[in-house]
Parts: sequence; C-alpha cells; structure tokens
Amino acid sequence: MAAAAGLEDPSLEKHFKGHRDAITSVDFSLNKKQLASGSMDSCLMIWSMRPQMRAYRFVGHKDAVMCVQFSPSGHLVASGSRDKTVRLWVPNVKGESTVFKAHTATVRSVQFSSDGQSLVTASDDKTVKVWTVHRQKFLFSLSQHINWVRCAKFSPDGRLIASASDDKTIKLWDKTSRECIHSFCEHGGFVNHVDFHPSGTCIAAAGTDNTVKVWDVRMNRLLQHYQVHSAVVNCLSFHPSGNYLITASNDSTLKILDLLEGRLLYTLHGHQGPATCVAFSRIGDFFASGGSDEQVMVWKTNFDAADYGDVLKTQKYATNVTGTLHNLQSEMDCGDPPKKNKTQESARNQHQQEEETSLADTLEHIVGQLDVLTQTVSILEQRLTLTEDKLKECLENQQKLMHSKGN
Repeated sequence: MAAAAGLEDPSLEKHFKGHRDAITSVDFSLNKKQLASGSMDSCLMIWSMRPQMRAYRFVGHKDAVMCVQFSPSGHLVASGSRDKTVRLWVPNVKGESTVFKAHTATVRSVQFSSDGQSLVTASDDKTVKVWTVHRQKFLFSLSQHINWVRCAKFSPDGRLIASASDDKTIKLWDKTSRECIHSFCEHGGFVNHVDFHPSGTCIAAAGTDNTVKVWDVRMNRLLQHYQVHSAVVNCLSFHPSGNYLITASNDSTLKILDLLEGRLLYTLHGHQGPATCVAFSRIGDFFASGGSDEQVMVWKTNFDAADYGDVLKTQKYATNVTGTLHNLQSEMDCGDPPKKNKTQESARNQHQQEEETSLADTLEHIVGQLDVLTQTVSILEQRLTLTEDKLKECLENQQKLMHSKGN
C-alpha cells in the first residue's frame, strides 16, 4: 500500500521463537526493554529487547494463557487463562506470581488502569470484574452481558469501562456507579476486541464480520467503518498519538489505518496463518504481533519519528515567532531600536522569513486536517439525515398498516 509523503514503511526488527502453540497476546513494558507474550501452550514468556539476552518462560497456569499486560510502571505482568484464574507476575528470573480467583470460566482479557491501582478482567462467565492490585482483592462485577465477554478496557482517565461480548454488544460502564450507560449493538457479528482512543473520546472495535468500527462515546455515534480485511479481525491497537490504528486478522495480515484521513495506510505480511494479536509500544516507535504460527514479531514503526519531528518543529517555530513578536514589541515600547549593520539585518530578515514560511506550512497542514474533519462531519450528518428519513418512512408505513387493520 502506498504511504503518505514523508512516511517510511514499517520494518521487521526482531523475530522471537519459543512458544509451542498459537500466540494469544503481546504487550511492551514501559521502557521497551521487555516484551510479554501469552500462548495456547499455557506459558507466559518475557522476551528481552536487548541483543543476546535470554527469554524467561513462566509456568503456572494450568491451561492456555489468553491475555497478558504489563502494569504502567512495568514492575508487574497480569495474565488471564482458560484455567479461570488471573495471575500477577514479577517479570524477573524467579517469575513469582500471585493467583486471583473469582471468575468461573475462561478469562479472555486483562488490563491495568492507567494509575496501576486497578485491574479489569473479562470472562466467558459473562461478567466483567474489577480488582484492586495492591490489596489483591476482587472488588465488584459488571454482569449485564448475556454471552461470553471477550474484552474489557478502562478509559484513559479510568472513569469508564468498555466491554465487548458475543451477545453482539459493546457496553460502556461508569466505574463509580457500576451502571451500564450505553450499549452499542453490533448486528454484523461478534466483537473480538475493543479499546479506547488515547483521548478517551472514542472506542474502536474489531469484529468477526471482518470490519473495524470507531465509535464516539460522547455522542454514541459511529464515526468510521473500515472494511479492509478479508477475514475475522482479532485485535487492534491505537498509536499513542491517536492518529493511527493497527489491526490483526485471520487473513494473515496486519493493517495500519490513518484515522485522520480515514484510509488504509499499510498492509503488512509476516505471519504464516492468522495474525492473532498486535500492540504498539508505549511511545509508538515499535509494535509487536503474534500469530497462530507460534511466532512473535517486533516491527519498527518508522512513521512515528516523522510525526513527532513535525510536532516538535511546529512547537519550536511557534515559540520562535512569539519570541520575535515580543522583541519587536519591546523595541517599540522603548523608543528607537538599536542600530544594526546591514549583514545582521539581512540575516535576521532571512531567519524571520524562514520561520514565517514554516509557520505558514504548518497552518496550511492544520487547515487541511480541519477540512478533512469537516468533510467527515458532513458525511456523518448526511448519513444521519438518510437514517432519520428511512425511520420516518418506516413509522409512516407502520401507521398505515395499523390504520388499515383497524378498518
């Protein structure tokens, strides 16, 4: 797939082999020195990103490990298993763990809150459970789903929980009141994975109907709908900038979506067989993927450096221009500015012109992005109008039928 100007293709950096069955989950530690993976072989593995460092294999679960995640600090790893338990591991040579028991069926999802104080889990027992990490106690259950719960995630601020179930709904919960505040209905298929955008304003869902959908959780409206995979989408991960989304599918590919432009950016082929899981590192310069081929792959993002470079440059130019304006104002306040020779004057003018050109380019880019957002809103409004018209037509037809039956 052709990339946008200035972006380089992601590249495969590392290839880890050691699991003896399909990979189910991957996650990076905060400092990127370690990568955790879970597998159907009942083992959790911690891989070192440093050359020639051995991997740790942690044994304790009595059945397949379905999910793994590092705590925000990187000092703990949580795992959930088909043996119905959740374990907290210390990711060192000893590999000690504490067992949490409250679920009565397979645990499919584990996630720490952003402050590392709480843990949310999802299970085939149709419940979502919240735990306290330090006291290592079960706190409460959320139990309105009527089928297996595949995934549960905290919002970045920890106030909301999103859960995805085989009952074809995604539910939004208020953590404090423990009430379901909205249900998104998915008639096309089950939802395998759900996650919050870094801003906390939207969620993305990966479906068994081969689609990826992005929903606004403030207005409870569908924002984007991607049909780029040819098989079930198993997992997704937001880039920390919020501009990109990566997906893993049974069609053996990983796909990177540009959320600002609403289009497919890259298709990556690496796994032999279904790609089961994917995750960006905490700052987005790497991502890892796992597959049914028992392999864990680490990729260098490459476009990340260009993105952040632009942001930093924009901030620098804004500071410089503000500084220039401030200096000019000071000179006006103090009367006549000090005399300068022509060389200094020329150099300064040239420097100022370069800054103004760069600022103009940045503003032009921002205006372009606003245009894209405006077009997206316009399309959404058109869709809403069409839906309202169809609904109105259906109600009118229903009234006519009722009236004709009454006569």
